[in-house]
Amino acid sequence: MKAKGVLLPAAGLVLIGALVFYWMRFSPFSKSGIYSSDVLNAAFAEQPVGYINRADSLGVTTRGLQHISIQLYPNTADTALAAVLKDLAPDKDLLLTVVAEQKAALRMVRDGDFDDALRSLCSLLPDKKRIYLRWDPDMEVPVQRHSWQYQSPADYIKAFRHVAETCRNAKPGLKIMWSPAGYPGTEEYWPGDDVVDAVGISVNGQSELEANAFPADPDQRTALRRKLIRTRFMNKPVWVFASGSDSLMNALRVDLREAVKGIKQDSGFLFQHFAMNEPAGRAANTIPLLGVYDPRQALTASKNVQVEHLFVDLGNIQTGGFARDFEAVVRRGHEVIVSVEPWRDGKVRKDSSVLENTSLGVYDEEFKSLFNTISKTNLAVYVRFAHEMEIPIHRYAWQSQDPALYIRAFRHFMDLGKGIKNVKKVWGPAGDRGSMEWYPGGDVVDLVSIAIYGLPDKNITDPTKQESFETIFNRKAWRVRPTSKPIFITEFGVKGPEDFQSEWLEKAAAVLTDHKEVIGVCYFNLADNPEVWGDIPAPDWGISPSTFNHFVEALDSDR
Repeated sequence: MKAKGVLLPAAGLVLIGALVFYWMRFSPFSKSGIYSSDVLNAAFAEQPVGYINRADSLGVTTRGLQHISIQLYPNTADTALAAVLKDLAPDKDLLLTVVAEQKAALRMVRDGDFDDALRSLCSLLPDKKRIYLRWDPDMEVPVQRHSWQYQSPADYIKAFRHVAETCRNAKPGLKIMWSPAGYPGTEEYWPGDDVVDAVGISVNGQSELEANAFPADPDQRTALRRKLIRTRFMNKPVWVFASGSDSLMNALRVDLREAVKGIKQDSGFLFQHFAMNEPAGRAANTIPLLGVYDPRQALTASKNVQVEHLFVDLGNIQTGGFARDFEAVVRRGHEVIVSVEPWRDGKVRKDSSVLENTSLGVYDEEFKSLFNTISKTNLAVYVRFAHEMEIPIHRYAWQSQDPALYIRAFRHFMDLGKGIKNVKKVWGPAGDRGSMEWYPGGDVVDLVSIAIYGLPDKNITDPTKQESFETIFNRKAWRVRPTSKPIFITEFGVKGPEDFQSEWLEKAAAVLTDHKEVIGVCYFNLADNPEVWGDIPAPDWGISPSTFNHFVEALDSDR
C-alpha cells in the first residue's frame, strides 16, 4: 500500500510533464521562444540554376536569389523568426522555403493551426524586396521522406491554397511559389493559377534520389527536359533549383539551356492554353454508351450493346482485315471504337521507330485508307491512337518514348482524318501517374479514354484483392482532369468467380451513374495476352451474358 502511495504522485508528475511538453511544443496558443534552434531547416538548401519565362520567348536567365529554408511550428516565436531573417542580402531577391514537418501537418494547416505563425512570419518580411514563399516542396514524389508526401493531392491542394491566401492577406506583395520536384505526376498537385505566382522545380533532391517508381532518366539534360514539359500546363515563370558544387551547378546551367532550346522547337504544340473546366457530359437521366470488345461475339448480339471495339495494326489495314471487321460492326448497327496500333508493319519498316515514322508520314498510305473506310458510315467512330503510351514499359513500341515525339505523331495522325465528321478523336492513356505529360492538346482531342481493370498487380492473382471500380476511377479521372474533356472508358474488366464479377460491376454502375462526364464504357470480354504475363496465368475478364445484363440493369436502376 505504501508503494502505491509513492507511485501514484510520480505517475501524476509524469503525466503533467507530458502535457506541459505537448503544450509548449505543439499548441498554437503557446508562443515560446525555446525552438529558435529548430527554425533553420537544412532539408532544402538548393540554389537557383536558372529562370525560364514563357512570356520571354522561353529564355533562360540566371538571377541572384538568397535562399533561407525554415521549419515552421504553430508556436514558432517571433524572436526565432526575426533571428533567421536579420541578415538578408540587400541586393538579392529572397526565396523563403517554409516546411511544416509535423505529423498531420496538412490537416493542421488546413484547419488554421499555423495561421498565427504564418502571419507573424509575413509581418517580419521587408517591404522593399521581391520575396517568394515556397511551401512544402517535392510533394508529388512518391516517398515518405516528409510528412506532406504520399498524401492525397486534394488534401495537399487545400492546405497549399490556405497557406497562399493567409500569407497574401498578411503580405499583399508576397509571391507564392508552388514547388514540385518535376517528377511524374506533377500536375496532380497543381493548386490553381489564382494562388501561384511562380513554379519552382528541383534537381537531384533527396526525395527524388530515394524514389524508384519510374526509371531514372539517362542524363541530366533529359531529366531537365522532362521536368519542364511536366510544368507546361502552368503558364507561370519557372525556377530550377539544385544543390551541389560549383562545377555541378555550371554543368546544370549548360544542360538547362540545351533542354530549353529543344523544348522551344516544339513550343507551338507543347505550350497551348490549358484551363481546367467542367467537361461536357451526357444528358441527365441517361446512361453511358455501352460497348464491348468481344472477338468471340458472346455479347455483341445483346440489344444493350451500342458500340464495338476493334484493335487495328498496320498489317490489318494492309491486308484489308480492318475494312472487313469494320464493315461487319457497322452492319450490326453499332458505333465503333477503333484503337490504332502503329506497328506490325507488313512492309518490314522498323517497329522501334513507329512514332518517328508516323510523324514523318511513312504510314500515311495506311492511315488514309483507315480514315477512308471510317468515312463510309454516318455512325460515330471513336478513333484512339497509340494507347497507354505513358506506362514506363515496352509492351508497345510507342511506350517509354519522348513525350514530344509522341505528341507530334498523334497530331500528324489525327490531321489525316481532319474533316471526317463522324470521327471522334480519342486520346487514350491508361490513366497512370504522369499521363498528362503526353497530352497532345485540346484541338486534336474530343474525348479522353482510360482503362480500368480490377487487378492491381501482376503478382496478385486472388480476385478478392482487386481494387474497386470506384477507387481506380477516382484516381485516374483526377489525373486527366486538366484536359477538361469528357471520358470514355474504352477498356474495363474484372476477373474472378461470376458472383464476384457481378457484385464488382454493380458497384461500378453506381459510380458511372454519378459521373456524367463519362459518356461511354466498353467491357473487355476476353483474357489478356498470355505472352505479357510470363509464368502467371493471364487474367480472364470474360463475363457471361447474364452478368453483362445485370450490369446494364444496375445502370438503369441507378439513374
